[in-house]
Amino acid sequence: MGDPEILHPQVNRVRASGPILILAALFLVATFLAWYFTWFGRGLSDADITKYLNDTNNPRHVQHALLQVQQRIDRGDPLAKNWYPQLQALSKSPETEFRLIVAWLMGFDNHSTEFHDALRVLVNDPEPIVRRNAALALVRFNDDQGHDQIVAVLKPLSVKATASGVVSSTLHAGSQVARGTLLARVQQPDGNIIEVRSPLPGKIDQIFKPNAAQVNSGDEILTLNSDQGSVWEALRGLSLIGKTEDLPVVQSYAQSATVVERVREQAKLTANAIQSRK
Repeated sequence: MGDPEILHPQVNRVRASGPILILAALFLVATFLAWYFTWFGRGLSDADITKYLNDTNNPRHVQHALLQVQQRIDRGDPLAKNWYPQLQALSKSPETEFRLIVAWLMGFDNHSTEFHDALRVLVNDPEPIVRRNAALALVRFNDDQGHDQIVAVLKPLSVKATASGVVSSTLHAGSQVARGTLLARVQQPDGNIIEVRSPLPGKIDQIFKPNAAQVNSGDEILTLNSDQGSVWEALRGLSLIGKTEDLPVVQSYAQSATVVERVREQAKLTANAIQSRK
């Protein structure tokens, strides 16, 4: 008989590729499990929601649970109220991401006194993204306490230096930025570097302290325009609580050639709604 490796080369190839196929299968399983356990669309049991809301060391768990609670509220599930105390606790979290999601979520139950009270606090949050979400949620409560925050969405946001030193930045006016994007670095006289990051998604409007400029703490480095999705939401909010003095800024969007048609149309609707309340 001949050498089986010579007479049956296909058998040899199958044997050799066996471990590779097993490793490939294991890799696919691991990838699927990683995706499955981080996919926010995956349903959670009541016990898991409670557990995830308490797992503040794992932001994705908290975010996943918050989305599940929002979906429960949206479909009128009375059991969603079981997690309201945890939502109130998260509204006081030092983690901005939790506060901004909770502020948005609380608008889905505009009959909750607890949510209404929490939003009245969040509308004065140190972070503009939280203030804006809270202000829009308050509109659902027929509460205009966040009016000024909503109008602020339509105007450039001032970004200031928090330390004195020399600015280092490669960004230009018109640059699109996400929340958390590095806008500039300020090198202090002692060599320490302070980062200036974007508090909002949007576009750089004007730069007042360009690369290599000297700044003092509190100096305005640049201004940011809100992203168009936020502008559209703000205009929708003002259609309900807008005032006559808001018309100039609203109409500037209705006449702008630099915004998308959806924003222009909403601006026209908002202006009409405000004028009808005169």
